[in-house]
Amino acid sequence: MTLEQLAADSGLTRSYLSKLERGLSSPSIGSAIKIAEALGTTLDHFYGQPDDHDPITIVRAKNGKAGDVDTHLSLVAGLAPERTMRAFVVRPTKTAKRGRIMSHHEGEEILFILTGRIELVIGKRKETLNPGDCIQFDSTIPHKLIQVSSEPASALVVIATKTA
Repeated sequence: MTLEQLAADSGLTRSYLSKLERGLSSPSIGSAIKIAEALGTTLDHFYGQPDDHDPITIVRAKNGKAGDVDTHLSLVAGLAPERTMRAFVVRPTKTAKRGRIMSHHEGEEILFILTGRIELVIGKRKETLNPGDCIQFDSTIPHKLIQVSSEPASALVVIATKTA
């Protein structure tokens, strides 16, 4: 599949997809979902497969840290395709203010701040969130996260698809 085809099928720009392909940018949750759907696969394919059909899934911390500390986005729960919720550890950067596009996807989202201070831009609203703060919102509203503290920031993000 060419970048042009993937751009058309995912609704993302060719230049953004090229940056992802070259490792110059990391996808938002919404972008990862759109790419997976366009490729006819699931997020599980990008972030790992469950071991079996065990109803209990455990993703162990590495060196006391959740997810991959070297990446912007780590899937830490919801690996199995039949799960209705997905949990990620996201580590926004200060450069997200200019470079990261607004994300939006079906469902609902919960954001729990683990470390640092994070600015959530949601629609036309901006909220500065501190460790321990938690926000829940309709994830179809365009949103992005920006680190606003000098120390690294991280948050637990849980997304769920709305059911009828």
